[in-house]
Parts: sequence; structure tokens; C-alpha cells
Amino acid sequence: VQVGQSTRVRDWLDLFGGDDLIQKRQQVSVAYSAYQQAYQTLEKRRTSERERLQQLDLLTYQVQELSAANLDDPQEMELLTQERERLNHVVDLQQMSYKIYQSLYQNDAESPTAADLLGDSETILNHIVEFDSQLQPILELVRDAVATVMEVGRQISIYGESLEADPQRLEEVEERIRELKQICRKYGPTLTEAIEYYQRIQIELAELNNQEQSIESLEQQEQVGLQYLNQISQQLTQLRRQTAANLASHLLAELKPLAMEKVKFQVEITPTSPTAMGADKITFMFSPNPGEPIQPLTEIASGGEMSRFLLALKACFNQQDGAETMIFDEIDVGVSGRVAQAIAEKLHQLSQNQQVLCVTHQPLVAAMADRHFRVDKQVINKNGNTEQRTVVRVTSLDNLNTRRDELAQLAGGKSANQAIAFAESLLLQAANHRQNQGEE
Repeated sequence: VQVGQSTRVRDWLDLFGGDDLIQKRQQVSVAYSAYQQAYQTLEKRRTSERERLQQLDLLTYQVQELSAANLDDPQEMELLTQERERLNHVVDLQQMSYKIYQSLYQNDAESPTAADLLGDSETILNHIVEFDSQLQPILELVRDAVATVMEVGRQISIYGESLEADPQRLEEVEERIRELKQICRKYGPTLTEAIEYYQRIQIELAELNNQEQSIESLEQQEQVGLQYLNQISQQLTQLRRQTAANLASHLLAELKPLAMEKVKFQVEITPTSPTAMGADKITFMFSPNPGEPIQPLTEIASGGEMSRFLLALKACFNQQDGAETMIFDEIDVGVSGRVAQAIAEKLHQLSQNQQVLCVTHQPLVAAMADRHFRVDKQVINKNGNTEQRTVVRVTSLDNLNTRRDELAQLAGGKSANQAIAFAESLLLQAANHRQNQGEE
């Protein structure tokens, strides 16, 4: 199944390429991380830029609106309200001010004014003081009162004369009050709070207009990171192409002894979007027979062909992967005869450098092993024979005769004389092969 996984096949190819290729892939991983950081920073900045521009538009509009409103005096609303009341009651104010003037200073009636009465009192007090000087302070107070009343009368007269109806000014005041109320509804609720808000957003607007890092510089950093990632990925691809040709050559050499002399094999490398592992999709391509088109291995290889292919692939990686133990689960499925013998010899070759564990039903393969174990299932009774359970038994076949009998079972299904003789010949042949390999 792993042969059909592009990521797994890619890892195998990189492992076969050795340290140079692995180091280059690490450089790609670093470049990819740097690019991703630049890209994410740019995207975050773009998002914040959109938000900044939206906030900039909003604050610019608000500053313009508040600036046009000329909000200088927090008390303007109260003053305008008072002016509106005065303009709305000009006639009443004129009448009342004139009445006050008459009462204090001058009138056409026979009744005396306040100034007249105070004047009379001053005259009398002048006479009294001639006889009793201790009333002099009271006299001074009356004199002050006369002066005050006369000044009040003068000013109230001026006030009354200044009053006049002004419909145009009243309309201006009404319009200004409406404008200020609209401003307060949007930015208040009071005029004081609206002015404070205006002062605050002017500062915020200045900050938004003076942000340090421009989006253009981040875009440039992102492009530089992408260009470097593409460049280093292309270098990795070139190393992989060289390694792919080397792997194909070694793999074909390993397949020939396995009765696959006519097969075609190549490593297809197709471009993909850059990742931390490069910009390549790796596929093992295979053609088992002359005249057949080369296709993905998993789509065309039979069970026997796949078994031999995996064995040959393992042989190619014998030195690269550094594994201490190799495990083959029925690697010889779908093969027989000469091919099974070739697989047995290849497994023995691999076992010279590392431990090889193999599950097999082929007597030719089992005979080549240094040690042989039989695995079978048994049904046992437990809990007083009321319950059954299936268990797996593993038995070491250390005795030559027991191993011979097991090989005979694999070969003929029973321990007949011919099967036993065949098993003995397999053991002898395997011993001779191991001896010859050892002498080499």
C-alpha cells in the first residue's frame, strides 16, 4: 500500500539519495517555513490594512464633519438657547425693561420713582446729619443707592433700546441649534463629549496615517521568500532526478536475478505546489513485459511482481536505511519455482548485513533460513471445558528432523517419502548456498 503513497515514495527516494539530498530537503523546509511566515504576516497585514482603511475612511469623514461644525465652545448650546429665547420674546422684554426704567428712574405718572424717593431721603438725611453725625454712614448708603438706581435705570434703558426683532438671526440660531443637536446625537450625548471625541479621533487619524511598515515592503518580502523557495525547490528536484535515475538503475539490477529481466522501471517526478518537502510528486512507474506501456506500479503489477519489486527495493536500501531488522510478510506470494529460489537467495544476501524476518509458505524460501519457526493456531478449552479460545502457537524447529518434516508439509501437504526427500534436498541445497556465500 505504501508504494502508492506519493509522500512515502518521496521519502524512499530522498533516503536513497543520501546526505546531500536530505540536507537540500532540510534547506527547502527552512525556506518554506520562512516563506509561510512572510505570507502569513502579509495576509495579516492585508487584513489589518483593510480594517485600517475602513477605519481611516470613517475617521476622516468624522473629522471633516466635526471640523466643519466649528466646535469651539462647550457652552455654545446653552448660549444659543438663551439667545433664541431672547429673540422669541423681544416685545415682552422691551415692555418689561421700560417698566423697570419707569419705576426706577423716570415716568410720566404722578407717582414718584425710586430715584425720586431716594433723593428725598438723601435731602432729609443731610439735615439730620447736621444735628447728629452718627447717621453719616446711613447717608452714604443712601447716596450709593441713588447712584446705583440711576445706573440701573440708565443700563436698563440702553438694554431696552437695543432690543429689536431679528427674524434672520433667529433662523440662524435655530439652524445652529439643530446642527449641534445632530452632532450630539452622533458623537455626544453632550456637546462637551462631542468636542472630546473630536480631539481624540484627530490623534487616532494621525496614527493611522503614520503606520511604520508599508504593505508594499511586506509584499516584497513575501515575493523574495517565494522566489528563494522556488529556487531551492528546483535544486532539490534536480537532485531527485539524478537520484531517481540511480535508483532505477540499481532496482533493475536487483530485479534481474528475480526473473524480471524484461521489466521497465522509472521514477516519475511531476511538479506540484511547493511544500516543506519540495515541489515534487513522486510515482514509481512500471512495465512488467515488453510492449506494455509503463504505468503506475500499483495499477499494473501483479501480486508476485509486487513481492519481487519490494524485495528488490529493500535490497537497494540495504545500506541507506540503516535498519537492524527487515521484516517481509509473505514476500514470495504469487511466485513459485525458480523465482521462489531467487527470492530465497536474495533474502539470504540481505541477511548478511542485518537480521531478516520472513513469513512464508514457500519451502524453497523457508529452507534458506538460518532458523525456522512454525506458527499455527489451536483451539483450547478453558473454564472447565465450557468455553473455547483460539490461540497462536510459535514453535522453534531447532531439530533437523522436525524442520525437514515441516518443509515436507509445506511442499507436499504430508510427510510422504518423496516430500521428505525433497525437503532434505532443499536443506542441503540451502546449506551449500550459504557455505558458498560465506566463502565469497
